[in-house]
Amino acid sequence: MTYASPVFAHAAPKALHRLQVIQNKFCRAATDAHWCVHNSILHRDLVLPTISKYMKDASKRFFDIAGSHSNALLRTAVNYQPPHPTHLIRRSRNVLTDPPGALTAAVESLNDVNDTHN
Repeated sequence: MTYASPVFAHAAPKALHRLQVIQNKFCRAATDAHWCVHNSILHRDLVLPTISKYMKDASKRFFDIAGSHSNALLRTAVNYQPPHPTHLIRRSRNVLTDPPGALTAAVESLNDVNDTHN
């Protein structure tokens, strides 16, 4: 899954949500956490990014590497202007500008709180 994550990052939101549910179940099973523990707490304690955050970071790394590649065709493919946000065609680069999901935002806010207390 991580091999094609820059491309897979803009799959249907329902498919990404299903992957997130599976990741949450594995986190819960690995830590033997009680049902009342929030998924955001599990992700924070395990220092594990959510699926959408991981996909966004992988896409950013991919475009950073491709933008400085020696192949001119690859560099020109990376340097395009993304279409209007309401445009129906999703491009890989649009993933970088999408707002984070609710779980990702909760994990990031918990990490920010932890960073201020350390």
